[in-house]
Amino acid sequence: MGRMRKSLVVGITGGIACGKSEAGRVLERMGFSVCDADRVAHRLMEKGEPVHQRVVDHFGTRILSDDGRIARPVLGNIVFGNPEERKVLDGLVHPAVEQELRDWIAERRAQRQDAAVLLPLLFESGMEALDWDAVVCVSSNAELVFQRLEKRGLDRREAQLRVASQMPLEEKERRANQVVPNTGTLNELEQSMKEAVNRIRAGKDYE
Repeated sequence: MGRMRKSLVVGITGGIACGKSEAGRVLERMGFSVCDADRVAHRLMEKGEPVHQRVVDHFGTRILSDDGRIARPVLGNIVFGNPEERKVLDGLVHPAVEQELRDWIAERRAQRQDAAVLLPLLFESGMEALDWDAVVCVSSNAELVFQRLEKRGLDRREAQLRVASQMPLEEKERRANQVVPNTGTLNELEQSMKEAVNRIRAGKDYE
């Protein structure tokens, strides 16, 4: 007698410019509901939100553009070279993001909907404790990462600062349940992601 298939909730992490967004698009094509935690954070930092006020209270009006919004490039320049300020910013933003993600995951569970959250700082922010069936690390090699960052307009020094501000990729790979390489074509990424999801699903169905 067939059992109702359980829904799957996965956290997608990885290093900067390793291909998390592409992995998210693959999962959407597979029928997953996908939430981008960076977008959640940006929304919570919009003018009028409590997080916006707390960030401005700490960093001052120097981070605001003329229309009163937080100028993210200005804020980024302050925190990426300064681990202490980065820690303060994370402390102001992460708890609110975590609560939003908990609510979103709970809704998907209630609807029996397969879901994925793109969460670059999953381990750094302590969010491995969320209700995941598995954490997947999208991985790439350093040269490809620097090429992608340079295409985004960062020079090599800026790119190195961004990479250095995150947990080493090898550590993320070690802590994840599945590692999906993104060093070839998009088709290869899609195939690897499907195989990882199948492995997670097989393990969950036989618990």
